[in-house]
Amino acid sequence: MARRLNMALFMALMAIAAFQMQSSEAQTTHIVGGSLGWTVPPAGPIAYITWAATQNFTVGDVLAFNYPTNVHDVGEVTQSAFDGCNGTNPISLSTAGPTNITLSSAGTHHFICTVGTHCNLGQKLAINVSAAASTPPPAAAPTTPPPAPAPTTPPPAAAPTTPPPAAAPQPAAAPPPASTPTPVASPAPTPARAPVTHVVGGNQGWNILPGGAAAYRTWASSQTFAVGDILEFNFINGTHDVAELNRSAFDSCNTTTTLSNITISPARITLSTAGEHFFTCTFPRHCTLGQQLAINVTSTATSPPNSAAPTPSTTATPPPPSASSPDGVTAPPPPSGSSPAFSVAALPITFLSVALAFLY
Repeated sequence: MARRLNMALFMALMAIAAFQMQSSEAQTTHIVGGSLGWTVPPAGPIAYITWAATQNFTVGDVLAFNYPTNVHDVGEVTQSAFDGCNGTNPISLSTAGPTNITLSSAGTHHFICTVGTHCNLGQKLAINVSAAASTPPPAAAPTTPPPAPAPTTPPPAAAPTTPPPAAAPQPAAAPPPASTPTPVASPAPTPARAPVTHVVGGNQGWNILPGGAAAYRTWASSQTFAVGDILEFNFINGTHDVAELNRSAFDSCNTTTTLSNITISPARITLSTAGEHFFTCTFPRHCTLGQQLAINVTSTATSPPNSAAPTPSTTATPPPPSASSPDGVTAPPPPSGSSPAFSVAALPITFLSVALAFLY
């Protein structure tokens, strides 16, 4: 009896441990906004609406808000406060980034940034959390023994195959006539590189990114900038601008004197000179938080000169062969005279004359 009780207790403990392991494995961490992070989105609130539509939130999951401290915060608010962007009485408020929030209850949850007008500009998130699904216990494995394997029938013996008849010998093909070499055409000239429009930061736009200045350095390293290309800065009007600086002002984030300053998005700047160019945002602390871009512009690519056409071959043409007989055998030279042939023809007549003399 005690043995059965111990076995039952052991099985219960194993089931509890398996349930706990399965629950921990089911927990998911959601990076809010993906690579965009938690910031004022360039496209407005649609950015976080689209991101939330691609996620499945369950009780126990974790929301990870990535943002720089003292630039943004995360406040959970009611539905009415969310709709009116009212952050005066949040349910909870986190001011140090990054912030991780565990979803402890099912239903709708609302989050906003309470800094300035960030919520009105689209830095707000609404999600629907479902209850954790209960996992049914696994079904017991059947104890029925497997059926005996059916006897196998040996395959029939293969019928003997008749070897194919030998192919008739083919006459040797005549060698192809020698082709006349043709001159190689010179390659077509490469056209000059067309101007390219570079959207700064890609789909993240011109913003304060979670990765700081390294984010724009990484983006710039994947581009090739040439004279005539265009930089396009996308941002929300009133939250950022684009200023071009010299090297020393860029390094110290000194925006008191700028080479140019554009406050309306999208800002399109044509790269008219080769060399280094430096850009930043003049809003307070945005430069020091990493909203700055340094690029190196090369001169416009030119077409290479046409290569000279190759000269025809100067190999001497062999002289034509000497005339020959129709059979291909060279005729012997004509005889120098006819006297030897005449003396050979008179010899039988001499013998005949001697023979007649003896008879008579």
